[in-house]
Amino acid sequence: MNKLFVEKKTPFRAWFYFRQGWSLYFAFIFAAINTLTVTYYLAIERYPVLVQIFPSFLQYVSIVGLIGIPSLIIIGYIHFKKSPAYRSEVGVGWESNPYARRNLINSELNLQFNRKIMQIMLKLLENEKFDQEQLQEITKIQLELNNFINERSTLNKKDLEFLKKMNLT
Repeated sequence: MNKLFVEKKTPFRAWFYFRQGWSLYFAFIFAAINTLTVTYYLAIERYPVLVQIFPSFLQYVSIVGLIGIPSLIIIGYIHFKKSPAYRSEVGVGWESNPYARRNLINSELNLQFNRKIMQIMLKLLENEKFDQEQLQEITKIQLELNNFINERSTLNKKDLEFLKKMNLT
């Protein structure tokens, strides 16, 4: 297994967990509170028409929450399910994250080899003989796989080249 994957660099892991906690939870909640407070006290309070619609800060937060939360859920759904934006994000992730790329390639290789093994097993179960061409094909696949495994690492571009060859990016 790759040495970089096994080593646990505690300061970098702590930095990663800190950023996740900050950006996903603290900054999100803080930004929501800040936005609601600023928009109410700097914008709505200064316009009598808006004060009639939102007479108190609590009502403003309630109305924005009732409209905003479902709207943001719909926007998030569209982002993940209907928009090409998320697929692009995932593609960039495969290109830039060697571990995600490795998992994808390994699963694709497993599917290809399982299919080939099933063909071989069926041939054996039907008591068919392998001709020279089929043996050469199996040997070629084995050689290609061995070369690929021996040459690839998370630091070089072999997995990315294979991914592009598979036309998955």
